[in-house]
Amino acid sequence: MPHITLTEGAPGILGPMLFRPETAKPLNELAESLLRGPNSLSQGERELIATYVSSQNDCFFCQTIHGAVAAHHLQGNETLVAETKRAPENASISAKLKALLAIAAKVQGGGKHVKPDDIERARQQGATDLEIHDTVLIAAAFCMYNRYVDGLATWAPHDPNVYRQQGARLATEGYIGSTERQRADSAAQTV
Repeated sequence: MPHITLTEGAPGILGPMLFRPETAKPLNELAESLLRGPNSLSQGERELIATYVSSQNDCFFCQTIHGAVAAHHLQGNETLVAETKRAPENASISAKLKALLAIAAKVQGGGKHVKPDDIERARQQGATDLEIHDTVLIAAAFCMYNRYVDGLATWAPHDPNVYRQQGARLATEGYIGSTERQRADSAAQTV
């Protein structure tokens, strides 16, 4: 049960975003920029970073929804998402992404945990400054998103099909306007 009164049936971060739309807008814009904006990392790779950090933070909603978005971008490969969450060093992903996930894990533990050797490893695997920057910011942002979701004890469905459906929608439509779509969906269901 959420710690505050949130829109009933609005899962995870959508509940607090509907509660406070003025803060939802910049949060959605940040997610859109980091996860869908122009970048040499694919949208699937960036969603894997968000998913991995969320799994390290034990945020069920975020790791599940972003895992579904990642899987959608990766031709439905839910197994790869699960492998990456469980043991990224053994997952069937590029050496560069493994190095970036190692940096993300360090950020999740605390920004000062990232060491020059972590950055050098990523560079040796071909990571650019932009990719390193965005990995750090994705990891930091998802620590915030995860704490926002779990700090308010938001509700999260357990049906994987709900996440597959919403993940496909976010993958194709994006994060900008997702709160407004959810508000419209909620209003339509109550009519």
